Amino acid sequence: MFVLELTYTAPLERADALMDAHIAWVDRLFDEGVFIASGRKNPRDGGIILAVGDDRARMEELVAADPFTAGGVCAYRITEFTATRTAPELAPYRQQPLN
Repeated sequence: MFVLELTYTAPLERADALMDAHIAWVDRLFDEGVFIASGRKNPRDGGIILAVGDDRARMEELVAADPFTAGGVCAYRITEFTATRTAPELAPYRQQPLN
């Protein structure tokens, strides 16, 4: 599982200009089952996405395809973790530790 943290690197006006395309990208990945939660950070200096996947390289490809990335308005920090405990509703996403 991955936490995708984006931080704006340009003024909000530039991010807002790309927001519709970004939301369409986010929606597509929710539909594909890759994203399971997302939202703006508070204060509004970026956002957080919780993503499901086994391949960091695939997450890097997805992030590169975000219109925010292509438009040069944000930088991503990708954090991989093993979800060994979850709320009951997220049980399908639980993972066994590798060690």
